[in-house]
Amino acid sequence: MAEAHQAVAFQFTVTPEGIDLQLSHQALTEIYLSGLRSWKKKLIRLKNGVITGVYPASPSSWLFVVIAILATMYMRSDPSMGLIAKIQDLRILLKDGQSLSAQCQTVVSAVLFSTLLWFSLIFTMRMCLKQLLSYHRWMFEQRGKMSNTTKVWVALVRIFSGRQPLLYSYQGSLPNQPVPAVKDTVKRYLESVRPLTTPDEFERMASLATQFESSLGNRLQWYLKLKALWASNYVSDWWEEYIYLRGRSPIMVNSNYYGMDFLYVTPTPIQAARAGNTLHAFLMYRRKLNREELKPSRVPGTVIPLCAAQCERMFNTTRTPGEETDTVQHWQDSDYVAVYHRGRYFRLRMYSSSRPLSPREIESQLQRILDDPSPPSPGEEKLGALTAGDRIPWAKARKEYFSLGVNKRSLDCIEKAAFFVTLDDDEQGMMGEDPAASLDRYAKSLLHGKCYDRWFDKSFSVVIYKNGKIGLNAEHSWADAPVVAHLWEYVLATDSFQLGYNEEGHCKGEVDASLPRPQRLSWDITPECQEQISQSLAVAQALADDVDFHVFSFRDFGKGMIKKCRISPDAYIQLALQLAYYRDRGMFCLTYEASMTRLFREGRTETVRSCSNESCAFIKALEGGEGVEVCRRLLRQASEKHQNLYKHAMTGAGIDRHLFCLYVVSKYLGVDSPFLKEVLSEPWHLSTSQTPVQQVELFDMVNHPEYVSCGGGFGPVADDGYGVSYTIMGENMMNFHISCKHSCSQTSSHKYGGQIRQALRDMLQLLCPDQREPSRTDQSQTKKDL
Repeated sequence: MAEAHQAVAFQFTVTPEGIDLQLSHQALTEIYLSGLRSWKKKLIRLKNGVITGVYPASPSSWLFVVIAILATMYMRSDPSMGLIAKIQDLRILLKDGQSLSAQCQTVVSAVLFSTLLWFSLIFTMRMCLKQLLSYHRWMFEQRGKMSNTTKVWVALVRIFSGRQPLLYSYQGSLPNQPVPAVKDTVKRYLESVRPLTTPDEFERMASLATQFESSLGNRLQWYLKLKALWASNYVSDWWEEYIYLRGRSPIMVNSNYYGMDFLYVTPTPIQAARAGNTLHAFLMYRRKLNREELKPSRVPGTVIPLCAAQCERMFNTTRTPGEETDTVQHWQDSDYVAVYHRGRYFRLRMYSSSRPLSPREIESQLQRILDDPSPPSPGEEKLGALTAGDRIPWAKARKEYFSLGVNKRSLDCIEKAAFFVTLDDDEQGMMGEDPAASLDRYAKSLLHGKCYDRWFDKSFSVVIYKNGKIGLNAEHSWADAPVVAHLWEYVLATDSFQLGYNEEGHCKGEVDASLPRPQRLSWDITPECQEQISQSLAVAQALADDVDFHVFSFRDFGKGMIKKCRISPDAYIQLALQLAYYRDRGMFCLTYEASMTRLFREGRTETVRSCSNESCAFIKALEGGEGVEVCRRLLRQASEKHQNLYKHAMTGAGIDRHLFCLYVVSKYLGVDSPFLKEVLSEPWHLSTSQTPVQQVELFDMVNHPEYVSCGGGFGPVADDGYGVSYTIMGENMMNFHISCKHSCSQTSSHKYGGQIRQALRDMLQLLCPDQREPSRTDQSQTKKDL
């Protein structure tokens, strides 16, 4: 193939006259420029490493300290209280102290003392900032009523935080996640299960908990505290390994999640053009990420930084299957993406002469792929099904069929790519006579596609549809949804508001006609491997067909109206989800809400057990016909309780991660705990998660309300339960993504969606009875779902 020859820097032939060496100047130039780009990135990493390493000070502050010390010495004063003279006497730097004049020796000693003083000041400032960031009482104070202690704390945080931090500047100052006391965790656990158990069941569980707390719990806690002293985070590495990487079932649907495009707008209907801008926006984000130019994430409305460790493996990352456990592999750099179209895989270089390709050039290259008429090689079309099926067969197939030769080279190309791109022949988005049904299809397409046209092991895969709609499917082990959402928000905003399109809908700019064509990957897939692909596809297809999905946008009101009722929007939605579930199933259930623990170094998530005694009391009163004032009071109590639970989870005082780690320790020690075994086997029938909009400044919801994303979602956690993802967009919109399984006769995503709509309205009517009635369209949709 021509593109393969262009990658060869030199060729030689043996003739009777000797060896005829032919050099490719173009290939050598590309090698030189690629090496130059790599060295530039290394220098940038080194520079950023120095800046981050001395934060919250700056490298220039060293010079200030040196000058200050020398100036005081010039004034016949000794700020070191004799230490400079002692350093001079030690003759550390010179074998013969007389080789320099006394004045030079004094200056060198003063510089050395200044450097040690500078490092000491940096360490002190960092420890002070770490202690300040360990203070969480501010979170539990009533909104608008800040205590004097918290005011002083905020001022000190601003002083010790320094100026213009890089993305990773705060990493060394973030506190370690604390290990809660066993007594406190057990108490909170028993409180969380009381409304879900009968008196006899609760007594039995309380007995197991008491026995655990007084005996085995203390022993396990000792080991866990030892780990907390040694490791950056006592939870995260075990959580990644045992919850994600050791799972042997398919990661498609069960683990991966997705993000959607704009709901009402498609910037261009041209597939290659939308892909050109989108891929270029990803490169712009990666450049900012590599240079640490992204602003550190913070708790909204505060100066409190969040851990950015998950960003490190965003690009050039893949999950590699193993028979016992998978591994996450990350490479420092990759200058290409892997592209899938109509059963064929391509390698598309994203740089030319050490510069990133322009959007117009990427569009041109992708159009070449779209116009390529070549058919897939045998077994190539559905190869991606291996990543969608069970992990053990994929691990064995990878070892047997992809460890040598052309298959290994092509698989390496996919796994080492910056990310994966699918040029999909389907059209998706909100369209047609039934927009609601089209959104459901859109969600299922992003979650699992055809089960073979995504590479589910990549850190994320971008899907570009035929009509210009886009989406994203992300692997879960390396990072949580807010990290990927931050990337996705940037890409959507950059595509529409910064890069834009010309009048014909194509990307702006010119095309370099000398760009080499995208390289088609080659495969030699044996009949035995094809049989394994078919088996994995059958498993994945059965799983995909069983997923029941419903996506809807609730526009009767949003967080603006909820906040006017003086209640937390997240607590409001959580109570609505539980009320809807009670009406749908006639019972309460163990409810999971994901909360982040990124206030701590390498923190990930914690569980908020949203179903509480207070929430159950409110729902029982409302459904039992109690008076309005009683229900209103119980609703506010339930909301306050939920906020309190959420704050405890954020500040390291949750329940489930602590019990999970105690269980892992017990397995390492080879001891059994009936209490821990029962706790960790309880199913989450309602698994929920909010994906907040983090970069509000990128979107103008007032002048351009149509540029709003529908958010994203995930598959059901339990076979007889629901998965619910929701996004609060602006002041007047809330988007919901509901998943369950067709195989369970007791669940229906559309029916539950109708119950959620009605619960949201009923609760607002309870809090603010003078609010307007919903539109006829919304009412008819609710009745249809119910």
